[in-house]
Amino acid sequence: MAVMTNPWTRCNSCLKILFIQDILDNNTVCPACNFHFRLSALDRLKSLFDNGAFTVFDDNIQPVDALGFMDGLKSYAQKLEENQKKTRLSEAVINAIGTMGGIKVVISAMDFSFLGGSMGSVVGEKVTRGIERATKEKIPYIVVSCSGGARMQEGALSLMQMMKTSAALARHEAARLPYISVLADPTTGGVTASYSMLGDINVAEPQALIGFAGPRVIEQTIKEKLPKGFQRSEFLLEHGMVDDIVERKRLRPYLIKAMRLFLNRPE
Repeated sequence: MAVMTNPWTRCNSCLKILFIQDILDNNTVCPACNFHFRLSALDRLKSLFDNGAFTVFDDNIQPVDALGFMDGLKSYAQKLEENQKKTRLSEAVINAIGTMGGIKVVISAMDFSFLGGSMGSVVGEKVTRGIERATKEKIPYIVVSCSGGARMQEGALSLMQMMKTSAALARHEAARLPYISVLADPTTGGVTASYSMLGDINVAEPQALIGFAGPRVIEQTIKEKLPKGFQRSEFLLEHGMVDDIVERKRLRPYLIKAMRLFLNRPE
């Protein structure tokens, strides 16, 4: 006899009980309040590429516990193994190449379910390789960020990725090729301080948390209460930190239109 799973869930924002299939049919967005649930990296890629078809590359690079870091009672190596089994991913980012609206493009999509989408040395290496492949093939590059920031278990090795990815983007820009950054909830820490905010255009999903330090850390540091909605997409748009807020159902046609504009390829 098959085991029945619960077909209902509660929205994280409006707290309404919803039929899961209704959420999935609405681009994994709450049909009641427009809350954007997190997407896996694979689901994100399927939603963007033509017919959901793409080729993954650089998937054989594996992270290592170079510092012998202990995180509580578990080693970093154990946590890596657990996350790889849980997510069936080798790391917190997937590089893929395919077409969007007939335009060949490289996309790097981050997955928050793998150690909070944190940026370790392999994440930085894969993002860099994604940029470099796009530069070599003279095509646009898109990154979809969803990350808690630099991975503390790798120390300075993680922080070095900020410079490496930014340098690769500078070379991509010098080749006069477009780079579009999509910021999903959350995009924080070293990822925000490097490649996620360096796009020719930076677009965010609604109500995404975007910033360097978290709001609680900032409040504890400055001893002041922050404005309502601080570090959310809408606040950043109002203060000129992102260029646009794009709902998920509009994201694919929006990105295709932007690439056509950058490449001077009218439909």
